[in-house]
Amino acid sequence: MRRLCQHLSCGVALLLSMVSFLVSISFAQMEPAQPLRVGIIGLDTSHVVVFTRIFNDPTDPEHIPGIRVVAAFKGGSADVEDSRTRVDAFTAELRDKWNIKIVEDIPTLCGMVDAILLESVDGRTHLEQVKPVLAAKKVVFIDKPLAASYKDATEIARLAKQTGVPWFSSSSMRFWKETQRLKSPADVVGHIVGYSVYGPSPIEPHHPDLMWYGIHSVEMLFTLMGRGCESVSRASTANEDVVVGRWKDGRLGVMRGFRNGLKKYGITLFSDKNVLYSEPRPEGYGPLLGEIAKFFRTGIPPVSPDETLEMIAFMEAADMSKARGGASVPLREVTR
Repeated sequence: MRRLCQHLSCGVALLLSMVSFLVSISFAQMEPAQPLRVGIIGLDTSHVVVFTRIFNDPTDPEHIPGIRVVAAFKGGSADVEDSRTRVDAFTAELRDKWNIKIVEDIPTLCGMVDAILLESVDGRTHLEQVKPVLAAKKVVFIDKPLAASYKDATEIARLAKQTGVPWFSSSSMRFWKETQRLKSPADVVGHIVGYSVYGPSPIEPHHPDLMWYGIHSVEMLFTLMGRGCESVSRASTANEDVVVGRWKDGRLGVMRGFRNGLKKYGITLFSDKNVLYSEPRPEGYGPLLGEIAKFFRTGIPPVSPDETLEMIAFMEAADMSKARGGASVPLREVTR
């Protein structure tokens, strides 16, 4: 009897120990992980306010947990109207409403955070602004455009590869529900022969035309078509552009950009059997920020540097085609 009691006592003790262990694991899993600290470079775009709200405000419908913006570097470009006229207001909102610490330089910012959102609206500044980020080994998302020239874009990619720092650049329209749906549609019949996309495309004098705002539609086109564009031709008027890319496999991708009036985005898919169209869905930032959050945690970019560089070459070739009266321009003229 005494031996039976000893066995029971040992069994109860073991059971209690296991329960205690499981409870401790349960509570540990319930405790929120320490959020990643994020810094922003460039406070001259509305993205900085929207991104901060989605990351920092648990009550926001698109809130993404585990990421927190904590500090920022103001930046700004005096010769770009959209920067000069907005940077002070956005800086004040981040500082006063969201309690974001504004710092005097990028190295200081890098010392305070785990990852960087490079948001400067002026693509010309990105190369110099990203250099201290790469030196500090901080993963970085570079908002569109990656740069204001193919030369600067390739230098950013080279430096990032040299330092081993993960990065990516993207428009939110890459992750729009309709872009993703029509990339691999369940209801397509036959072989996809090409896509046509459209969207707003106002220009800014310090950037190649499409790099300022048409980049959203170009990003949609490359998401759908993939890499492999070999030449570009562009018809241009005061109010719109039609840019045709010829892919190496014979497909044609068409981007139509409107400088005034229409501000909607759309997609048409052409197969050898039927035609599919995008639906008017909201174009929020949530899907992009979800990808950024995942990238900051894993270091695995959702967009390859090669595809982003090909997009930059596409847009630069489109400017060359415009200057030549619409003549076809091989991408190798830009990339060689």
